[in-house]
Amino acid sequence: MTQPIRHSLTIPHDHMGQRLDQVLAELLSDYSRTRIKDWIESGQILVNGAKLRPRDKVLGGEQIEVEATLPEAVEVAPESIDLDVVHKDKHVLVINKPAGLVVHPGAGNSAGTLQNALLHFDPDLVHLPRGGIVHRIDKDTSGLLVIARTLEAHTALVRAIEAHEVQREYEAICVGVMTAGGTVDAPIGRHPVDRLKQAIREDGRESITHYRVLHRYRGHTHLRLNLETGRTHQIRVHMAHIRYPLVGDKTYGGRLLLPKGASPALVEALREFGRQALHAARLEFEHPVSGKPVEVVASLRKDMQRLLKVVCKVCADAPTPALPRKRGRGR
Repeated sequence: MTQPIRHSLTIPHDHMGQRLDQVLAELLSDYSRTRIKDWIESGQILVNGAKLRPRDKVLGGEQIEVEATLPEAVEVAPESIDLDVVHKDKHVLVINKPAGLVVHPGAGNSAGTLQNALLHFDPDLVHLPRGGIVHRIDKDTSGLLVIARTLEAHTALVRAIEAHEVQREYEAICVGVMTAGGTVDAPIGRHPVDRLKQAIREDGRESITHYRVLHRYRGHTHLRLNLETGRTHQIRVHMAHIRYPLVGDKTYGGRLLLPKGASPALVEALREFGRQALHAARLEFEHPVSGKPVEVVASLRKDMQRLLKVVCKVCADAPTPALPRKRGRGR
């Protein structure tokens, strides 16, 4: 269920020359600038009947029409769910999330989420938006998440993430043998048909992923990736876009792809790997209160370690084929 939001207003002339998102954040002060920016980019805010960009400058006198939606507030109950806490202080937690755990409640996931677990771990988190969760990773992605424990920390961490000041490093196993690392710079937006998916779109939000090769195998590559932006499904969409989808990613990788001459052990390992092979391995950020650097590292989960062992053994048992020619990259 969603809550409809409707507003009609006129931009005062004394705002001439200012960014659209800045002006609307002031005029619609009940909503965060991030939410307003999302509404502008998704076309839920129109200026004189047209869709503009958040950074576009206003002249003053424009007519603004807001027809947007807000998710209804979901009452989240504390639940006793084990958490792997890898950093804890008065203001911040860092959690190493297992694959399969949803970050916060939503449609079809009203309980059994990380947010439920956090409210049991620290009941005071009930006073913070989404129990202190300031960013998310997909249900079937494992790894590190930073959680705010105080309003001061929450405000600072949200601003740091918006300013791309939180360093997020991932490890992944992709299908195909890469010749070298690189960068994918391709905008991402909601899929035009399947609303549960994201897609490369010219009118999407700026999305940049840097990747480098850790190990090459006969039919797979072990990657390290850094996010310059943090869009929904960004790594999965970008890797599929350059034709190196993540192992186990049924949404963006399609049917199971087996390397030519794959051994029975490798076939079994790939068929049994039940999620996208993606792990949030490292977080680095400035502590929101002390200002001191915080760096947290989490080793690959056992399922990805086992998969790499099988892939590595196959590689050791047979000669490595010639590397393919370099494929095209995103814009």
